[in-house]
Amino acid sequence: MIELTDAARTTAGIVALTVVAVESGGAFLLRVQTGGEPATDFQRNFYRAGHAHAGVLVTLGLVCLLLGEATTLTGFWRWLAQTGVLIAAILMPAGFFFSAMGRGRERPSRWVALLGVGAFALAAGVATLGIGLLVG
Repeated sequence: MIELTDAARTTAGIVALTVVAVESGGAFLLRVQTGGEPATDFQRNFYRAGHAHAGVLVTLGLVCLLLGEATTLTGFWRWLAQTGVLIAAILMPAGFFFSAMGRGRERPSRWVALLGVGAFALAAGVATLGIGLLVG
């Protein structure tokens, strides 16, 4: 059995509940794909990408949270290793969805900048976790 700190257990519980939000995004995407919600081709593509990133990053984030418990990292570095991907799981889907919002939009809005910030959080989190696991 994996021993989790109280902080990791609480975070994991909250993140597991966010799957309901990802599901509601899937219901929205289904309405878009079936014509129940008007959208341009650009918007369909960005909504699909946002939904896919949300699901994958939430799952990867839970794995990183668990693996972070197996490192000797402390303080900020442990926090980054365990939550960097979870931060990306918020920022990247938000970048896709928010930058595509607006009737008839054909190009991303300035919200697309969240994709870069999220990608940085993702890279920083997994790199820190990988080093933490290799170092011991």
